[in-house]
Amino acid sequence: MLLFLAAAFESKAQSADAILGTWYNTEKTAQVEIEKSGSSYSGKIVWLKNPNPNGKPATDKNNSEAQLRNRPLIGLKLLDGLEYEGGIWKDGEIYDPKTGKTYSCEIRLPSADILELRGYLGFSFVGKTVEWTRVK
Repeated sequence: MLLFLAAAFESKAQSADAILGTWYNTEKTAQVEIEKSGSSYSGKIVWLKNPNPNGKPATDKNNSEAQLRNRPLIGLKLLDGLEYEGGIWKDGEIYDPKTGKTYSCEIRLPSADILELRGYLGFSFVGKTVEWTRVK
């Protein structure tokens, strides 16, 4: 009985960590590495298709806070505070450097190599879902 419980706990832990790794964004212009710290998941940009537009490193130029507009996009945390519960990573936030806005988000994993990320304001049913693909 104890062995069965240990195996069940182990399979739940494996499924909770299934989003760990590096993912292409929808347009395949960036790669985001998802990591775990304690029970929380976060993600940062680790690669850009065009890391040096106009000969200079890409920056967070659309941020609503002027003092953050010069920070580099590579290494920028996009996902933060995601908690795993019942097959969904939720209660987190996603930052969109294209708009400079932060949204609530949740993630589902319909397959090992497809991640569905939903960003929303207020209620999750009023938002946008995008697909990211795992980097091979």
